[in-house]
Amino acid sequence: MMDLERLEGILNRFEGDPTDLIPVLQEIQDNYNYLPKDELKVVAQRLNVPLTQIYSVATFYKMFSLVPKGRHQLKVCLGTTCHLKGGPRLVESVGNRLGVEPGYTTKDGNFSLETVGCLGSCAQAPMMMVDDKYYARVTVDKVPKILKMYQK
Repeated sequence: MMDLERLEGILNRFEGDPTDLIPVLQEIQDNYNYLPKDELKVVAQRLNVPLTQIYSVATFYKMFSLVPKGRHQLKVCLGTTCHLKGGPRLVESVGNRLGVEPGYTTKDGNFSLETVGCLGSCAQAPMMMVDDKYYARVTVDKVPKILKMYQK
């Protein structure tokens, strides 16, 4: 269900120019944890941008999601070094513990799991990130302790 008051609060911070599209989408993503379809229709009208263009932008940039994300974003690196040092086992362990596949959100909405190509810290592989916090040299036996810090 659309929260028009919240959306108006976001849109009113901008001038309504088509060049505001990406900043508006970023604000909506930050507020809703994804880009709801009904809200995007309003954005299209207010910015005078075709809805197809909005979807093109939303699907091009990885920072945007058209499906609800969990309260905590969990990213496991599968870059070359992390892959060689256990990244795939890490993904499997996290996925099994949370009951979710990469690219999806847990049923309780607490976690979204995804794999990434690089977290930029190859010397500390394998790497994992929860929200904005990095975890270095993560082994399968460290997973429960890390996840526990973020569970309700």
